[in-house]
Parts: sequence; structure tokens; C-alpha cells
Amino acid sequence: MKIIDFAWVLTGVLLNAAAQLLLKAGARSVGEISMSDGSAALWRSATGLAQHPGILGGLACYAISVVVWIVALSRVEVSIAYPMLSIGYIVNAALAWWLFGEQVNAQRWLGIAVIAIGVILVARSGSTN
Repeated sequence: MKIIDFAWVLTGVLLNAAAQLLLKAGARSVGEISMSDGSAALWRSATGLAQHPGILGGLACYAISVVVWIVALSRVEVSIAYPMLSIGYIVNAALAWWLFGEQVNAQRWLGIAVIAIGVILVARSGSTN
């Protein structure tokens, strides 16, 4: 894979990861959303979330990531590009631990390491053709 092609893929992945983290920040601002509290409570949560900068930023990152991803797919085989989305697991786990204090135990890190090895293998498979 050419470096510019990888840059497009990585940019799309990182925008997607940023979207997840921003959405999490927005969701944290309202606390746990309960579906059993009735439609009025759900509506209050939804309207509050719709105005939260984290939610708006997350949605913007998603929109931009779609455009970037289309460019990436025009340059890279989907069988190589799509597995690269797994890089987002690594980024999000590390940043969720750092930013939100989420617990990431050894078993989870081991699973993430396996994913990272898989991403490396897939990326390298594209350079041998």
C-alpha cells in the first residue's frame, strides 16, 4: 500500500475513532439513558444530546470520515482497507482509558494486540501483490 493511500485510510479511521470518543463525551453529559422512564424522559435526553458539542462534533467527524473513506476506497481494495478500521479499536481503548478512566484489563489489551497483529498482516498482504 502506498503511503498516501495508507494516509487516507488512517485519516478515515482516526476520524471515526474521534467520532466515537466525542459521542461518548456527549453521552456522559446526560448519564445513563433509560428506556423505561417514559417517552418524556427519553425526549429530554435526546434534545439535550442534540445540542451537546460532543455529539455535534462526533456527527461532524462521522460525516467527514465518510467522504475521506470514499476517497480511500477509490484507492485501496476494500479487503485491505476495511480491516484497517480495527486500528480504531486500539486508539479508542487507549484514549477511553486516558480520557474517561475506563478500565482496560490485561485480557482486553491482549485481544487488542491480536487485532493489531491481524491489521499488520492484512496491510502487508497488500504490498506483495
